[in-house]
This record gives sequence, C-alpha cells and structure tokens, in this order.
Amino acid sequence: MPEGAALAIARRFVDARTGGEAVTTFPGPLPQTLAEGYETQEAAIGLWPGEVVGWKIGKVPPAVQAEVGETRLVGPIFEGRVQQPAPGEAGTFRTIPGGFAAVEAEVVIRLAKDAPANKYEWTPEEAAELVAEMLIGCEMAGSPLATINELGPRVVVSDFGNNAGLILGPPIPGWRERAPESLTCRTLVNGVEVGTGSAGNLEGGPLGCLAWILGHTARRGRPLRAGALITTGQLTGIHDVAPGDRAVIDFGALGQVLCTATDARNK
Repeated sequence: MPEGAALAIARRFVDARTGGEAVTTFPGPLPQTLAEGYETQEAAIGLWPGEVVGWKIGKVPPAVQAEVGETRLVGPIFEGRVQQPAPGEAGTFRTIPGGFAAVEAEVVIRLAKDAPANKYEWTPEEAAELVAEMLIGCEMAGSPLATINELGPRVVVSDFGNNAGLILGPPIPGWRERAPESLTCRTLVNGVEVGTGSAGNLEGGPLGCLAWILGHTARRGRPLRAGALITTGQLTGIHDVAPGDRAVIDFGALGQVLCTATDARNK
C-alpha cells in the first residue's frame, strides 16, 4: 500500500462513521492482503475517540480462505458502542443511510482475567479458563460503505471488521456443560423469521473461536484483557436492516435481544 494510504483511508472511514455519512466508493487503493487491511484498521483505531473494549469475530468466506490465508477476521468494539438494555427493552442501532447495516445473532464471551502477552497458541480448554461468562447478544454490523462485504475480507477488516457495536442480552447459565449445538436461536426482522441456527455452526464452537482470537490479538500486540467482550460469530446469517426496522434475536428459554434501527444522522 502506498505510503500514507492506510491513514488516509482510515481517516475517511472514521469521519464518515462519526458524521453518519455514507461512503460511495472505497476511499483509496484496495488492500491487497489481510495485513494491509489490518494496517488500515490499526490506523483507524488510533483515530477513534474511544478505547477498544472488545472484538468481533467474522468468518472469511470459504471461497477465498486459501487466497487470504485465514478462516476468520476481527474488528474492534469500542466503549460507548456496547449496550445492555433492561429485559424487554430494545437497544438502538444507529444505521448510516446509504451504507451497510445488518444484525447478527451472537454468543458473546466476557473475559475474567488478562491473557498473557506472549502466548500465541491456545486450546479451547485453555481459553475456557479465562472466561467470566457467556451471554446471548446481537452484533450490529455496520459500515459507511454499502459494498463492504462484496469487496471481500481485506476491505472488511480495513473498516473495523464491519462492526458498529454490540447489544448484550442475559448470561447463559451452565455454559461450561452445554454443547454448542444446544445454543439455538432464530432472528426476526419486523416480525418475519429471517434465519435460524446454533453455536454448533461455529468452527470449534465459541471456545474454539476464543482460542483463535487470543492468539490473533497477542500477535498484534493487543493481548485480551479482563472484561473484554468477544462476539464469536454469526449464528443465523447476516440480516440487513434499515431505519425503522425492529429485530429480535430469540434464544428461546435463554432470552431475547431486541434491536431498533434508527437514522445515524438524527442526534
């Protein structure tokens, strides 16, 4: 990537996000590798007015996994972009008209303790020892760029991994004893079911996802800290929403997460 390009792209995305403004085309040369995408992500993290309090995990489409050399990707979740409404109340998703906005059903992990800075390989069993709790949740996937997913994972990681925030639901009791396949859910938008699935869809289950990101963040010099929130991957699909839409992430007996999409330009 040309010198200064990552910072210029990052600044354009950050300005668009904070202003609720769509970006019609990618604002610079397209990243040619995931590493170039993460270079832009790191520049944007430095420009964002808030601390990283967690990370989203996304799946690299199988068709390009060999090409980019990875099966998963990540993006930061910032303070001020995490909501935990009271039961029965909805979180608010400030969507950018003309950009990308979708909801994703998630199993969320909150860490109990710091991860060591120099440990790069983890087993799910080792990762479990760092977990304070698992919760149900809704990732708010969002970007000023409507075509972000179409342009592929290198572009996705360059704009915060296409993340716009997180809505937390209730904790999952007995998560250590539960098989991932038992964590079933469905997603509804405006009362219509748009997807179903379970945590069994995640490679290695939620703990396998946590083990992977522990290594990823350590290699980036950003080892996970106590209190960090990790969204482990979408369970029912990626479901588009627009201002005025209402989404329900329904985990049955475990509870629901409610989300109302609004216009980011309305203060």
